[in-house]
Amino acid sequence: MSKLTNDGQTHPATATAPRFQSEAPFRPDLKIWMDGEFVAWQDASVHIMSHAMHYGSSVFEGIRCYKTKRGPAVFRLGDHVRRLFDSARIYRMKPSVDPAAFTAAILEAIRLNGFGACYIRPLVYRGLGQPGVNPLHSPVCSAIVC
Repeated sequence: MSKLTNDGQTHPATATAPRFQSEAPFRPDLKIWMDGEFVAWQDASVHIMSHAMHYGSSVFEGIRCYKTKRGPAVFRLGDHVRRLFDSARIYRMKPSVDPAAFTAAILEAIRLNGFGACYIRPLVYRGLGQPGVNPLHSPVCSAIVC
């Protein structure tokens, strides 16, 4: 196998690390919620031809979960989920689950991954669909990463 470099020359390809190898804070045992089911961290992927990759058709929130004596406590979770769904609606994206189910999925992601404290990144985005600028021909996808 060879690769083309900036100088326009072809050189033998060198061995590289596995594609999804990562350093902390990611652990290989993490579970990611995608469109209603939990998948292994290394299996959570988005197609390169997805609408979100080409046109940025996505919305997200950044949510903090704090470790407390009574267990994990998510800061203003209802407000964050409401804002995420409002942003998705403005962008004409309707997630496949309602806000209550999405909220429950966030809490389950925290529990399933064994976090006391964490940063939560819920996303709603346009996936792989008909090519072109019009996003309405691409499915609405959702993910929750802790």
